[in-house]
Amino acid sequence: MSNAQCVMRNELVPCPLSLVPFIDTHCHLEDENFSADRAEVIARAKSAGVERIINFGSTLRSSVAVAELAKNFSELYAGIGIHPEEIDDFDENTCTRLAELASDEKVVAIGEIGLDYHWEKDSERRLIQQKIFVEQLDLARQLHLPVCVHDRDAHGDTLRILQTEARDLHGVLHCYSGSLETAREVWKLGWLIGVDGPLTFKNSAKVPEVVKAAPRDMLLIETDAPYLAPVPYRGKRNEPAYVVEVAKKLAEVRCETLEEVAAYTTANAQRLYCSVRS
Repeated sequence: MSNAQCVMRNELVPCPLSLVPFIDTHCHLEDENFSADRAEVIARAKSAGVERIINFGSTLRSSVAVAELAKNFSELYAGIGIHPEEIDDFDENTCTRLAELASDEKVVAIGEIGLDYHWEKDSERRLIQQKIFVEQLDLARQLHLPVCVHDRDAHGDTLRILQTEARDLHGVLHCYSGSLETAREVWKLGWLIGVDGPLTFKNSAKVPEVVKAAPRDMLLIETDAPYLAPVPYRGKRNEPAYVVEVAKKLAEVRCETLEEVAAYTTANAQRLYCSVRS
């Protein structure tokens, strides 16, 4: 489809919001940035058509917090795990404690786990990240839960671990920032990629290329709120309502309607996180 045809097609559907509900598949509403107005943020999301939100922990403490929030708000679900930048929070009892939290039906994933080499240059600490990543993948296997993976500047090791340690698991590479070649290997494993605010940034180069090539059933939309707010909110606190801006940009890049994007990304989220249904 040409760019002109794409523009014409989207002009035929001027509705600002989709009739299909959106799901923000990754955020951090337990963050102190939301302490003063968390309920209002959730209400704004619902008004924008975002009916389900998956809230991810990064430490044991925040994992407890997201699990508690999921009990208190019908719109929220939780993912629990230890982020690679928080490996000092992991000990021999951590997986047992996470498993206890996962007994709640609103805990729908293990995450946010993975590798982050952006700030960590020490090779021994990177190996510890890898070990803890693998241990939490094994926990997901035992609990029969999908996985949300954080991968920052660690694409090679992340892919290798998924290929060797997670072939029988399902999950998503959250806020995908790798190459199209790596994405194709991820899709071969049946894993999805999450698309966030960076898709809307002017300096975004790789992400639009990946998004254009992605099969429909391999895409999720997310905010990572309070981080990475999309245009036109860039530089401000992000929140789940803004996932609609990610969806609009996804529709533009892929020459699809907003309704189409809402339909397949919501279906993908419900398929991956089986309990997350309207």
